[in-house]
Amino acid sequence: MAIRIDGKKISADIKDELKAQVAQLKEQGRDICLAVIQVGDDPASTVYVRNKKTACAYIGIESRAFALPEETTEEELLALIDQLNKDDHVHGILVQLPIPDHMDEQKVIRAISPKKDVDGFHPQSVGALSIGEPGFVSCTPAGIIQLLKRTGIEIEGQECVVVGRSNIVGKPMAMLLLRENGTVTVCHSRTRNLEEVCRRADILVTAIGKPKFFDDTYVKEGAVVIDVGIHRDENNKLCGDVDYDKVVDKVRAITPVPGGVGPMTIAMLMNNCVEAALRMDS
Repeated sequence: MAIRIDGKKISADIKDELKAQVAQLKEQGRDICLAVIQVGDDPASTVYVRNKKTACAYIGIESRAFALPEETTEEELLALIDQLNKDDHVHGILVQLPIPDHMDEQKVIRAISPKKDVDGFHPQSVGALSIGEPGFVSCTPAGIIQLLKRTGIEIEGQECVVVGRSNIVGKPMAMLLLRENGTVTVCHSRTRNLEEVCRRADILVTAIGKPKFFDDTYVKEGAVVIDVGIHRDENNKLCGDVDYDKVVDKVRAITPVPGGVGPMTIAMLMNNCVEAALRMDS
């Protein structure tokens, strides 16, 4: 029977470890602060921001929330980021995406100091990952590595297939698996014989944004499946990129949706905040 990789439990363990670490730092007179900027009132973004504030409160990290109206200009947003970059009391800066269409997303991401880029989206952070230097790693891929390690799943020497090549998940995921000595193939919308390539995978990571796209024909017996997708099915129930019911009896381990990869993203964001504070103080 497949191991159900419990992202809720693993993320809770990480938060508890961070809570203890933050308490120790507070005893030394060191506080940690995360600044979260939201532009507009996108409902999903509001939920994410609230979840981040809740996680900060639990761990003992101060959170400063900046809720800016939709009509905020790009210049005003960049000025706020600049102000936070210069504030020594702020260790991490996060701009909740998406931002309104009249703003240049890449320009905004680049404006955040790489020392405070806890999302791991800045080109300098991505470059550091690609050449194996210290830097912040995008939270979802970093969380997936923790899911694998804390479930006792070996990455070294394994055939790893990542389906999806986004800057936030696919590409950093491939680089992290490489860093752990996996043999990595990246697939995308132009990949030929996708089923055949996926069936080679000891570890299959799906991040294409298509509900229940991957069924049992895409996985080999005994594979480990990590499902990054999150959607609503025809019955309005949450589901992933993988058709869980068709795949679960064939694989060795699998992440459910919800409760798999999702909770790990915020846990790793909190981890990056603590890392940022330690790096700034060292």
